[in-house]
Amino acid sequence: MGLNEIKARLRAAEARAGRAAGSVTLIAVSKLQPRERVAAVLAQGQRVFGENYVQEAAGKWPAWRAAFSGVALHLIGPLQSNKAKAAVELFDAIHSLDRISLAERLARLAEARGACPELFVQVNTGAEPQKAGVLPADLDRFVADCRALGLPLAGLMCIPPEAEDSAPHFAQLADLAARNDLAGLSMGMSSDFEAAVAAGATHVRVGSAIFGPRG
Repeated sequence: MGLNEIKARLRAAEARAGRAAGSVTLIAVSKLQPRERVAAVLAQGQRVFGENYVQEAAGKWPAWRAAFSGVALHLIGPLQSNKAKAAVELFDAIHSLDRISLAERLARLAEARGACPELFVQVNTGAEPQKAGVLPADLDRFVADCRALGLPLAGLMCIPPEAEDSAPHFAQLADLAARNDLAGLSMGMSSDFEAAVAAGATHVRVGSAIFGPRG
């Protein structure tokens, strides 16, 4: 499919939703993609990328950032506390804040650095036992606890269950964000990003539709 087609579909989805062109940030998910594919998308002008693994990102992005100006890197995969220091130094945004111990670790790092990446709280909207994320019923307290730590929360993130319609999960996330006065909504992937835009997404995470299937 490719970057240009995805960008065209994203602009069309924004227009259908009555939203300004460019109001939704496209995160090109480059995890586990061959380097030549990522380099090609960089050469096409894409500058916002998503990675799942701190170690993988650390091995490839410093060189690309030196070669291409304006790159923003988002961590969209689970973050282990012992990798938090490396993550805050490498990433501009972290979309997988999901537990108080990680929040406390990030708060200490932010205080020491005098800066903090944008933070999105991952919400387990489907209450799936195998999936990370704060349960919707626990979210208000978690957000309050994070704010008490001085963390700069940007919004919420979700990954709906694969076998379910994504739209109700997107609507739920939007309601939870509004209730907690959070503007950011990181939701929607290759198969459902247009529905996410209709529900108010500010960031969509698209991988295979841009790069092709991972090897």
